[in-house]
Amino acid sequence: MDDVITVHQLRVRTRDKTLVGPVSFTLERGSTTGLCGPSGAGKSTVLRALVDLLPDGLVREGDLKVLDRTIAPGKGDADLRAKVVLVPQTPVVFGGSVLDNALFGLRHVLRASREALRERAEQALTEAGLWKEVSDRLDAPAQTLSAGQRQRLCLARALALEPAGLLLDEPTSALDEQSRDTVEQSIAALRGRRTVLLVSHDPAQVERLCDTTVLLDLPAATSPAAAAV
Repeated sequence: MDDVITVHQLRVRTRDKTLVGPVSFTLERGSTTGLCGPSGAGKSTVLRALVDLLPDGLVREGDLKVLDRTIAPGKGDADLRAKVVLVPQTPVVFGGSVLDNALFGLRHVLRASREALRERAEQALTEAGLWKEVSDRLDAPAQTLSAGQRQRLCLARALALEPAGLLLDEPTSALDEQSRDTVEQSIAALRGRRTVLLVSHDPAQVERLCDTTVLLDLPAATSPAAAAV
């Protein structure tokens, strides 16, 4: 099975209005796909719909499969969100150490020894391109990290779960140029090894990082709402 996520005619609606879609696409294993479109098209909302984390009052319509399992609207669970992990636009760093943050999600889904957890954290921090910068201060407060390091720490936290898919919501939009380049290097290193859906307002970034692009139109548009390029 090469398809990790399959979306067909996905819409997000209120009771009487379509806010997003319809949009259809497939994320193949190891691919990096860009989700692009104008402001207001609902790119971030699509990501939240894929992990069943829509705000109250919004509902998802259409077909969603994750690892060939059909996910009915409102039926997503912690197991789904451990397989498909959303990394939000603003990095969320919890109180505690760098190591605590790297393992925050994993501790809720994996029963393992402290040594095994620490090894998993080291692997994730290495994959996120952060290990060399924090290996000598894993017990330091995560709040002491720079903005770019925090973003990569959030990426490491997601990678520690060994997810089938990663959803990255504008991961560099709040960063300076140098930090952006560093985060981009970490995302580029995942290409071919992880399945990534990247929301970005920057066409050049999508060109640099992605194999395929999904174009999301405003719901009122008369042209097809999404097309794979």
